[in-house]
Amino acid sequence: MRLIAAQFVKPFVKSNKNDFVDAEAIAEAVERKNMRFVPIKTDDQLDLQAIHRVRDRLVSRRTAVINQIRAFLLERGMVFSQRPASLKAAMPDVLENAENDLTPMMRKLIDRLWDEWKLVEEQLSELGDELERISVADAGCTRIRRIPGIGPVVATAIVAAIGNGAAFRKGREFSAWLGIVPRQYSTGGKAKLLGISKRGNVYLRKILIHGARAAVLRIKRDRAPIGAWLDRLDSRAPKNVVVVAMANKLARIAWAVLSSGEEYKPADVVLAA
Repeated sequence: MRLIAAQFVKPFVKSNKNDFVDAEAIAEAVERKNMRFVPIKTDDQLDLQAIHRVRDRLVSRRTAVINQIRAFLLERGMVFSQRPASLKAAMPDVLENAENDLTPMMRKLIDRLWDEWKLVEEQLSELGDELERISVADAGCTRIRRIPGIGPVVATAIVAAIGNGAAFRKGREFSAWLGIVPRQYSTGGKAKLLGISKRGNVYLRKILIHGARAAVLRIKRDRAPIGAWLDRLDSRAPKNVVVVAMANKLARIAWAVLSSGEEYKPADVVLAA
């Protein structure tokens, strides 16, 4: 069994859509020598992918609850900073202070939202512990976790998406599949590169960029092999461009580690050896 992405079959559809025309387009597309196929995921990959989908939904739910609490309090003249930690620290005082302008009904609703917030936080903590356990037990996750900017969440998401990376011939194909390479619009021999294409797995691209942002801000550039490259890029490019470029480099390194089966070796370690 082989899977083909729908956008690769669409160009072979000759007329209006029906079952016969669709089957003819699939039969023609599958015979192409340069056709790209989607690798079939294992049961472990599907389970891991399901955990990440549930986690992503819970994160969105937590954000919605926080925004609703903030909006209700803003209507009563109570303003807090944008950081959720400040609102979380003030919630006990908001509910117990009898001098604020909250009506009994509004206080009851906010208390119910506060309980929901704590429940979602507890569920996210449990899923985080589960991802940590899986990343420790899996050999591929353990290897790519040694890369700066890749933790248990990013490592398990990468393994759930590509397994050992055999679906890609090189790291650039993986980063292009993630949509973190420039979108090309070239014609007449003139190369024109735009912003990143934003194709592929939206969730994996998002958390990989978050990990790259943490690496850019916290990495000790005077000690890291990648520090000199970051300094040169930081001197001529905006901060967000630097972060996306770092995510692109992390994706390529992660693919190289997974596909080769070897441990992550920074450049200075290789030179010393």
